[in-house]
Amino acid sequence: MFAVIYRWRLVPGKEQQFTDGWHRVTEAIRARCGSYGSRLHTAHDGTWVAYARWPDAGTREACGTPDPEGLAMMRDAVAEGFPETRLEIVDDLLAEPGTA
Repeated sequence: MFAVIYRWRLVPGKEQQFTDGWHRVTEAIRARCGSYGSRLHTAHDGTWVAYARWPDAGTREACGTPDPEGLAMMRDAVAEGFPETRLEIVDDLLAEPGTA
């Protein structure tokens, strides 16, 4: 499995726009590209962080942009983007509540 961590600093007042765009893009990617989905977080330093999982890097690279309007919503709300972190999953003990 393959994962990517994304991180942004948002334009004040555009948090809901970003969240709405992220939700649209994530749903489109999961439905059309084979992603396992993503989680969006706020961090203690004021940045926003998303963690996305994929079957492999090739599946992610082949995805393209399934929701350009949602991506535009996100980009308009970003004041600063940080380099993504690509991860190969070695071991996985993360479980949803009630599934372990």
